[in-house]
Amino acid sequence: MVTLKGTLPSLLLGTLLTFTSGALGANPGLVVRITDQGLEYVAQEELLALQKKLHKVTLPNFDGDVRIKHFGSVDYGFHSLKIQSCKLLGSALKLLPNQGLLFSVSDSFIQVTGDWKVRKRILRLNGSFDVKVKGITISVNLLLDSEPSGRPKVAVSSCSSHIHDVEVDISGDLGWLLNLFHNQIESRFRKALESKICDIIQDSVTSELQPYLQTLPVTTKIDHLAGLDYSLMGAPQATDQTLDVMFKGEIFSQDDRSPVAFLAPVMNLPEEHSRMVYFAISNYAFNTASLVYHKAGFLNFTITDDMIPPDSNIRLNTKSFRAFVPRIARLYPNTNLELQGAVISAPCLNFSPGNLSTAAQMEIEAFVLLPNSVKEPVFRLGVATNVSAMLTFNTSKITGFLEPEKIQVELKESKVGLFSVELLEALLNYYLLNNFYPKVNDKLAEGFPLPLLKKIQLYDPILQIHKDFLFLGTNVRYLRV
Repeated sequence: MVTLKGTLPSLLLGTLLTFTSGALGANPGLVVRITDQGLEYVAQEELLALQKKLHKVTLPNFDGDVRIKHFGSVDYGFHSLKIQSCKLLGSALKLLPNQGLLFSVSDSFIQVTGDWKVRKRILRLNGSFDVKVKGITISVNLLLDSEPSGRPKVAVSSCSSHIHDVEVDISGDLGWLLNLFHNQIESRFRKALESKICDIIQDSVTSELQPYLQTLPVTTKIDHLAGLDYSLMGAPQATDQTLDVMFKGEIFSQDDRSPVAFLAPVMNLPEEHSRMVYFAISNYAFNTASLVYHKAGFLNFTITDDMIPPDSNIRLNTKSFRAFVPRIARLYPNTNLELQGAVISAPCLNFSPGNLSTAAQMEIEAFVLLPNSVKEPVFRLGVATNVSAMLTFNTSKITGFLEPEKIQVELKESKVGLFSVELLEALLNYYLLNNFYPKVNDKLAEGFPLPLLKKIQLYDPILQIHKDFLFLGTNVRYLRV
């Protein structure tokens, strides 16, 4: 568990993830940066997947004929070819700046067994064989792009494989005869395997890797009020040292999605390489969350007398207010009051190195509850407060917890004369600490998920606060079934 402390208003904890600025108004709200460590881990996983797939592959039968001196023409065939063992020992996934990725395999070995048959006129013989394929190297160029749907896209732009050495051991009657032209047989094996390897890789990218990338969510529902936009803003960007994936990173209203009036800032990501993956979460993501919840009225509240503890020195009725607002008691004798509060505007979260800050302003209006459900306004208060926040990351989500400081209250307007707000300040502090902030913290405890592919687990995280963004570094583990 990793935590950060700073200052934060009520509901500014919507979160997500991307890289360099694009055209004006097109900066990402969230960036995923994959480092050399991350690419190395992916290469190892791909090597295991390719090795597993090669074990299951069916090699094609092949036949031919050869003319042997003093013996004439001989027809031969090899069938029931099966890969008995496969050891892919070295792999690498390198960045191709402005292009994509280069996946390579080296120093690898495959052993193939099968049966042979020979026909010379009416003579028919058969036996078994064993082929050792050594020094296999594979090179695959992968192009990275984004689909109109906002999901990533990958394709093979080129593939080549080379086999350094092929040793064929043929047993059975007339096996010595086939050994006479083993060079031709070894050449046929080399061509068949080299072609099959690239076919396997192309099929694996098309039928497995690309569908797996489709598991990356484009939008995710947070709750009935808000959703997250994870759509890519363009093709992933490969540089000399990192692969950066740019996401919109915007939190939107489930009921009425409309354009946001402000832009995501440019994020200058630090040169960090101690983790496999980094998530740069712009204040744009947090502040669009603030807009959504503010507009939905989540930050509004109502205080009635039944919410006040029985031993309170003040009740929400005009009799209790007589001591410090005598006029209200004369105008509205023995009448209950109601306080209606709201955050004036969606609070904006500001990031600076090592610090989170915001300025939240509330207005609270008092009403007397007249007969026939009539509510008449009598005074209006201004409330200001700072709020400390703790951010916590757990495997796939960022959660939050708010700790408010003491509020400051001032009388903005009154129809019942000027009065001291000291007792009301105590009442409001009680309500905010025991009702309002617990409600917000319950929402923040649900967490906001990061955009992750299926079967991916994050661990060993570090959190940093930079100018305009939160920087989360973590290692990655692929959970095999």
